Amino acid sequence: MIAVIDSGLSNIGSVLTALQRIGAKAEPTRDPAEVAAAASLLLPGVGAFGDGMTALRQQGLVEPIRAHAAAGKPILGICLGMQLLASASEEFGEHQGLGLIPGRVRRLRPQAGLRVPNIGWCGLQARNDAQLFADIPADACFYFVHSYVIDCDTAEDCAGTLTFGDDEETVAVQRGRIFGAQFHPEKSQDAGLAVLDAFRRIGERLQ
Repeated sequence: MIAVIDSGLSNIGSVLTALQRIGAKAEPTRDPAEVAAAASLLLPGVGAFGDGMTALRQQGLVEPIRAHAAAGKPILGICLGMQLLASASEEFGEHQGLGLIPGRVRRLRPQAGLRVPNIGWCGLQARNDAQLFADIPADACFYFVHSYVIDCDTAEDCAGTLTFGDDEETVAVQRGRIFGAQFHPEKSQDAGLAVLDAFRRIGERLQ
């Protein structure tokens, strides 16, 4: 079963609907014990990094999430949820993250002719044998809404990049069974469902 963290910072209804479409067993939760015990964990989120970490701390979920990851069980962060996996963020001040992906979240660099936030459909380049993209066509596009990206301390943690002007930005991460997607798979049609299904299968193979 996939436990979907309901931190109050995102509408998880679309995430749950997408998981239902791929046949995944999923339940929303704010219970620390359920988070720590879940077979797989999905952390969605929208908004600011500091608000996201505050919500997790107030609900007593920071240590259960870390314990889940330390036990080698799969976790997938989506959008802000991916950023929260990082060590720290510069968004509206200095904030410490979950520390599951060593790296720092920073604002997208301005580019001529491109707007920040980056909103819309974009392709990405899978990196480092990314497990979540193994069965996805190279020309697949995903739906993004973001102003910030993560710079991984270790290049091998980058699972996918997006060309944004002159920069190649990390928009997917993978470290062991810790995964992150800056895009919204639940809004990315068939390609997004394929990413969620790959995550589901990773968890089911461990049961």
